[in-house]
Amino acid sequence: MTLYNTTFERFHQNFIGSATLSILVQSCLGGAAAMSILANGTSLIQMIQLAIIVFISIIANTSILAQMTHKFIFNCVLLSAVSSIFFIVINLL
Repeated sequence: MTLYNTTFERFHQNFIGSATLSILVQSCLGGAAAMSILANGTSLIQMIQLAIIVFISIIANTSILAQMTHKFIFNCVLLSAVSSIFFIVINLL
């Protein structure tokens, strides 16, 4: 939990730069996840996975643009990055 709190404090202190980098990094990770999902075909399972990852990425970007609380934005970006990495790993196996 200390890692989470320390990272959030850094995110909060440098919010403008962190939010900019968050949009860039999580959008790239979301694109890589979408690419790895679609590399396995276009069946119903892949389309559901694609919809999930697109929805999570849109929520993270929207929370930054809507200027929600820093804690909510941080959690959305964290969820987006973890879910993107999860879908990349699942579809590469």
